[in-house]
Amino acid sequence: MLNIVLVEPEIPMNTGNIARTCAATRSHLHLVKPLGFDISDRAVKRAGLDYWPMVEISVYEDLDDFFEKNPSGPYWLSTTKGSRRYTDAVFTDGCYLMFGKETAGLPEELRNRFPDSCIRLPMRPDARSLNLANSVAVVCYEALRQIGFPDLT
Repeated sequence: MLNIVLVEPEIPMNTGNIARTCAATRSHLHLVKPLGFDISDRAVKRAGLDYWPMVEISVYEDLDDFFEKNPSGPYWLSTTKGSRRYTDAVFTDGCYLMFGKETAGLPEELRNRFPDSCIRLPMRPDARSLNLANSVAVVCYEALRQIGFPDLT
């Protein structure tokens, strides 16, 4: 199982779409507050459609709370400031794929804490970034490919 971690997500439709990806891939969704919406929000539920019962979700007060409850890693930080491509990472079963909020990405303090774990999606230099839900899907499926798509048909 993979762990998808959203740090301070802001847009409910993105989180709903990511929840649907988590449901389809048996990935655990971790949400780190503050959230830019209420997870009971209609927009989140609408984007995730009827997949919400299939998603294991954990919510944390902040990053300290997250790391206290998930101390083992390994952690992979998806950021436009990553030093290597996501395809160069060696993903393992149970790893944590971390993504930042839509307007600012992952906090610098977190990136500095795990500098060798910062990965990026290649794109043209004048593009700011991909949509968060798309980024999660790309990295999640690469990680699943590397570990053999366990329990998926």
